[in-house]
Amino acid sequence: MAENAIIVGVGPNLSASLARLFAKEGMKVALAARNTDKLGALVKETGARAYACDATRPDDVAKLFAATDKDLGAPDVVVYNASGRARGSIVDIDPADVERALSVSAYGGFLVAREAAKRMLARGSGTILFTGASASVKGFPNSSVFAMGKFALRGLAQSLARELHPKNVHVGHIVIDGGISVDGAGRPGANDRGPDAWLHPDEIAKAYLGLHRQHRTTWAWEIELRPWVEKF
Repeated sequence: MAENAIIVGVGPNLSASLARLFAKEGMKVALAARNTDKLGALVKETGARAYACDATRPDDVAKLFAATDKDLGAPDVVVYNASGRARGSIVDIDPADVERALSVSAYGGFLVAREAAKRMLARGSGTILFTGASASVKGFPNSSVFAMGKFALRGLAQSLARELHPKNVHVGHIVIDGGISVDGAGRPGANDRGPDAWLHPDEIAKAYLGLHRQHRTTWAWEIELRPWVEKF
């Protein structure tokens, strides 16, 4: 029987690579984003279904999972790939921007994990994966808000792993420690470090699939991915 996957926070890069790989592996894929207009080409390419969802709104998230229950069935793997940023110094940044960014990075992850866990616990299996970043483990100047959100998401993942692993629900947090290439190409400013200075989204997607398929005797709750030229 085909597995079902839900990816929340879909854009043109990593989440698109995840959708392509999951579809290639025979999964039925649901793509969730606030704006689904941008997903037409990916839907056509992968055969996925697109759903409008603001992950910071409990009603939206509940409706997303109710719709995918009907259209696909209970999810086998759910990926939370949304995040919010608000750059600036602590004295200059707008508190309203901070609130929004934290809501996307952390609160949305909680809401999505909650709906996923309900279904996976009822069935007795499943995988919930969260996309982290360098900021999940180290805060940078003028990036306090991103660090707060990503630290919180990591804490959520670690807590849920301890809560849900004994109930046969795998929880994973992936620290993307470096920049992700766009369309498989590098970005300006990194050429001096060689052609592999940016993480390739297709290769990141393979790591997510590998986490999902780990045998439960050897589950990892967290992995870090970085280019070989990236400093620790």
